[in-house]
Amino acid sequence: MEETAKKPGLHRLYLFFVITTATFIMAVGVYFFKFPNNFVFGGITGLAVLVAEVTPMSASAFTFVANGLLLIIGWIFLGKRFAIMTGYSSTLLSGLLVVFEKIYPMIHPFSDQPTLELLFAIALPAIASAMLFYVGASSGGTDVIAMLVKKYTSIEDIGAGLFLSDLIMVICALFVFDIRTALYSFVGLVLKSLLIDRVIMSMNLRKAALIVTDEPDPILHYITIDMNRGATILDGTGAYTHEKKYVIFTTLNRKQTQSLRRFMRDHDLHAFVTIYRTSEVFGKGFLHL
Repeated sequence: MEETAKKPGLHRLYLFFVITTATFIMAVGVYFFKFPNNFVFGGITGLAVLVAEVTPMSASAFTFVANGLLLIIGWIFLGKRFAIMTGYSSTLLSGLLVVFEKIYPMIHPFSDQPTLELLFAIALPAIASAMLFYVGASSGGTDVIAMLVKKYTSIEDIGAGLFLSDLIMVICALFVFDIRTALYSFVGLVLKSLLIDRVIMSMNLRKAALIVTDEPDPILHYITIDMNRGATILDGTGAYTHEKKYVIFTTLNRKQTQSLRRFMRDHDLHAFVTIYRTSEVFGKGFLHL
């Protein structure tokens, strides 16, 4: 995402593509796998299953109304940018659910394998939520509550925030449906929370490189000019030879790390390189503190 930040038009197109794709994935997982099985492992869509069971209101209609109310809360406490992106996602999600309901009414689940359907009901919305959180948006609903929990408490993991905000719905499922549905929903909630954090960590993955070399100039030129990345250079001394060395430290994404490795190999630069993975990088060009 950091490479598109320099081109506002391209960046907006990138955000539109990510949010649209993620919302479509979520709609498929929710409508075709979550609703028919009465899985209530969180989210407004989970609450919608409960409401549809005890009131004449459909799950899709309730999702639309509740998302609108929580979107207003998000605008007030999380800012205009978040609200605009979340508003687009939640409106698209509600619209897709209504369209799916008209085109393909789900009278019963796809199969008689609830465990298999549970996996799809967990994986698709979790991956979609992680994509939305990655670009600073959400699908609305209790995702907004989770973002508020993260912002105003010491809880840093979105998955933990979602678990806390959605647990009450799983408890309600025990009284509205049967114990089997409640147990499936609880397992789904736990796995969804863990999966969201894992996917976000994977998407935020960066590589930190520590390079010890006698020839810093070509490496620094490639990092700062060709890849438009920052770097820090330190003076060092070899412990065995006592010769003067230069230590370069930089942080790159995975693609740039591959490029740097090829550059150093192709130019036969004798250097000692250590590369390690990190999922939290704050500063210019990366995440904001």
